[in-house]
Amino acid sequence: MAFKIDVREDGVPVRWATDGEGVAATADPEYEPALYAAARNDRTRYLDWLADAVAPDPKVTAVERERRFTALGATERSPVLRLSIDRLGEVRQVGREIRQREHEAHAPGVLSLYDVDLDPQFRYCLDTGRDPTPGRDLRTLSLSLPPAALAADDLTALTVDGDSAGDDAAAVRRGVERALESCDPDVLVLSSGDIVALLADAGVDLGRRPGHRKLAGESTYASYGRVGHSPARYDVPGRVVVDRSNSFLLGHSSMAGLRYFVERAGKPLQEVARDSIGGVLTALEVRHARERDVLAPWQKRQTERWKSLDTLHAADRGGFTFQPDTGGSAGGANGDAGGSGVHEAVHELDFASLYPNIIREYNVSPETICCDCHDGAAVPELGYSVCERDGFLGDVLGPLLDDRAGWKARIAAADERASTDDLEAKADAVKWVLVSCFGYQGYRHAKFGRIETHEAINAFAREIMLTAKERLEAAGWHVVHGIVDSLWVTAAPDREQTPVREVAAAVTDEVGIELEYEGRFDWIAFCPRKRASGAALMRYFGRWADGTAASASERYKLRGIEARQRSTSPFVAAAQRDLLDAFDRGRAPEPVCDRLARHLATLRRGDVPRDDLVVTQRVSKRAGEYRRASRAKAALERAAERGFERNPGQSIEYVVVDDDRSGAERVRLAFEDGTAYDADCYADRLVRACASVLGPLGWDERRIRQYLDGTRDASLSSFGDGR
Repeated sequence: MAFKIDVREDGVPVRWATDGEGVAATADPEYEPALYAAARNDRTRYLDWLADAVAPDPKVTAVERERRFTALGATERSPVLRLSIDRLGEVRQVGREIRQREHEAHAPGVLSLYDVDLDPQFRYCLDTGRDPTPGRDLRTLSLSLPPAALAADDLTALTVDGDSAGDDAAAVRRGVERALESCDPDVLVLSSGDIVALLADAGVDLGRRPGHRKLAGESTYASYGRVGHSPARYDVPGRVVVDRSNSFLLGHSSMAGLRYFVERAGKPLQEVARDSIGGVLTALEVRHARERDVLAPWQKRQTERWKSLDTLHAADRGGFTFQPDTGGSAGGANGDAGGSGVHEAVHELDFASLYPNIIREYNVSPETICCDCHDGAAVPELGYSVCERDGFLGDVLGPLLDDRAGWKARIAAADERASTDDLEAKADAVKWVLVSCFGYQGYRHAKFGRIETHEAINAFAREIMLTAKERLEAAGWHVVHGIVDSLWVTAAPDREQTPVREVAAAVTDEVGIELEYEGRFDWIAFCPRKRASGAALMRYFGRWADGTAASASERYKLRGIEARQRSTSPFVAAAQRDLLDAFDRGRAPEPVCDRLARHLATLRRGDVPRDDLVVTQRVSKRAGEYRRASRAKAALERAAERGFERNPGQSIEYVVVDDDRSGAERVRLAFEDGTAYDADCYADRLVRACASVLGPLGWDERRIRQYLDGTRDASLSSFGDGR
């Protein structure tokens, strides 16, 4: 089976397939990719014009007339032109040229193009029916180089499978060549793709044949309001290049998760590894569309249906959220903390993969919502009809849902001595794709997306959450919080409760989607909003009760607070977890503040290791684009002075050494030598972390500082019990 597809300079694909313990390469010079064109309203005169227009183009080797399905809901095939292209790398160029000619000769949109922007290796597998799943376990070699050494072209810091490659360039070269010879890897897992070019300059070819190619340069992009950075991509003959800095799925699962999607999507490993979760979902959809003989659209032009104002108002809503209840038990030791966001004996319930299961259970798909053959009002609030034909999207997601449910059951039933790492990795990989499937329906560039599908999923989800709330309240439970697919309930006072698991089972039967019992909290606390009244929706923490499924791996569940934030230094994160222990013992603010004072004293004595104070921050701009003299700007300026450029979307690591300064001297980069740090800056962060812990008890930063500034004897509980 061809686990890697190379594309030569002349456009000929080369299959690299496992052959026992070895690898065999086979060129396929006869292969020709194709794109398709259809005319608006099947007006064949536009196809006649296109056939004449591309006839002189040497990149187009053949023009044939066919009939194909051009939409998911189509009941009849449409006339299309099949344009065979000479080289794999020329398909998109031909597509762009057709668009230009269309604009010059006709109005935009008279032609629809299909199968234009498929990744070359994926296209080859689809067209030829090749399975890119490896026929054996692939051999892997890991090469890592710290960012600072990479920026300085310093290979002496290179590690091979965790071990130093050598002390000088010649030793590194010999070390890498020995590793390649002894391991003969099928997969190169690199900390950065730039290692390929750096080693090539040092005389080391990482491929099974000489040479390497730069597939794309680095770039910066914006997605959903967040700036990201895509590093340069490289390819070497005969080996899969997996760039850890450019592989979301590898970072959130493992090679087992990547391999699963190779099998499901029919997309080679190298392309799956660099794909976003939306890209993986698109590959799954394109493969399934091929099985239905439906072409994949390029530059989809699908408009939103006309809606009444009332329907638009109802449709333009997200998932259902309940405001967290902040009226629980009293707060501080003196009873003066006011309303509390701390709740005792709370049960958490979650709908299993709610949005994907809505898609499958309620047959929500682009071609089934608002279909032409039904007039019913199946979608709550919106009145959209839903076709009875099996939906495309449910067929795509069904195997993923079933596989993940099966893995979770096997993990739960596994003996403690049995390793479930691969199962957990695959379950995590699938989780991310399932998470994206809902939002992707509203993405305007989604090949098979549709805004009405997005709206219908939300409407069903809101109805399901309300149904669960009503059933739980009728059974004697009080809902203290709920968001999108999760509910937290506690026993309603002066009421008899039906066991919560029984209620969950009844809700499951009613809505057709499992309401899972996640576990019981001894207590859970919801943090207040920082600049508004009420509690924040996604900032909370709680201690699992003994015997719950989650308690074996983590005593506390944390969401949104500093210890869960990527930009928090290890020292502050560890201190906040320690404050949680103090909070747990009495749920009173004074002992927590006493424990905070001990961490502040350690900090001010200079006893905190510098590595524990490193802040990791994703930068959204270049240094000159920041209007304020922020720490991120200072870190970027310092990095530039040392030849260590960071681009928007990348992360930079630094320690604050003098927060009163505004230039590059304000910080030191993580790899620089030194022990100095600004204790006051980190003290502010510690107090802020403590405020997150005590916020549910009504104490903010001002109240914490007042307590610390006062004269008091530390309570015995602040010294802990040895934990």
